[in-house]
Amino acid sequence: MTAANSAATQARPRILVIEDEPSVAAFLRTALERHGYDVVPSPSAAAGLRLLASNDFRGVISDFRTPGGINGADLHDWVRRHRPELAARIVFITGDTASAETIALLAQDGTPCVEKPFRVQELLAAVEKTIGKP
Repeated sequence: MTAANSAATQARPRILVIEDEPSVAAFLRTALERHGYDVVPSPSAAAGLRLLASNDFRGVISDFRTPGGINGADLHDWVRRHRPELAARIVFITGDTASAETIALLAQDGTPCVEKPFRVQELLAAVEKTIGKP
């Protein structure tokens, strides 16, 4: 890798993507990387929190429900307390928008949510508006 390629890679906005379904995670990573983002994947919110505690990110895209006992509301609360600069830069993806908990969190904080199944352009529009363009 040349110095120019290395600098270009480092200049790409780094996004943490928390998604437990491998096919959805791969789709997200491919779409985001093709549009200029650097993606760090995490298979659960618990693993994502460990990454958030020790790494810098421009934003977070997370499934609202992942295995391990930590959901989107818990993730959002942790970010608000420990990484407040990221609290307004979270995008949730979910098929669970009918749950009262999900509706309450999204309404309370104005956190954007892209409902599964979604189109790439729908996701990118939410990411660019919330996290910023690459």
